[in-house]
Amino acid sequence: MKKILFLGLAIVSALTVVSCKSTESSYKKAYEKARAQETAQQATTPVQVTPVITETVPTVAPVQQEDYSDLRTEKLTAVNGATLQAYNVVCGSFRSLDNANNLRVALQNKGYSAVVAQNPETGMYRVIASSSSTKAAAIAARDRLRATYADAWILYRTY
Repeated sequence: MKKILFLGLAIVSALTVVSCKSTESSYKKAYEKARAQETAQQATTPVQVTPVITETVPTVAPVQQEDYSDLRTEKLTAVNGATLQAYNVVCGSFRSLDNANNLRVALQNKGYSAVVAQNPETGMYRVIASSSSTKAAAIAARDRLRATYADAWILYRTY
């Protein structure tokens, strides 16, 4: 008796689950009905044509602004006796003079006239790859150096 009761409950529950399941065809019918309504609505809506007025605008070359985001100002004294100008492109900063000299030698081997300078206030040694009297020349040198030294920046020397 228990087996028959259990079998009956199983059949009833299976039928309940199967009957609640939606079929794909009902979704497809609802989609097609909505699509037909949308198409009918678009067909009845009048199309408004608005004229497009074009105006010729003279082309102007964009103004190139110089990038001074990495311009810093410090007091500097050259360690190895070289002369520094107002704008200097720095490739590295070190607390150790030996590390600064190693980078200076590597830059000199690549053809740069590298100089080590020290900021007396912070004690940092700056390895300067290029020194110039104008901002424009310093920016050009910095941009060339960034191909090899991505963190190169411009330092304005105060006295």
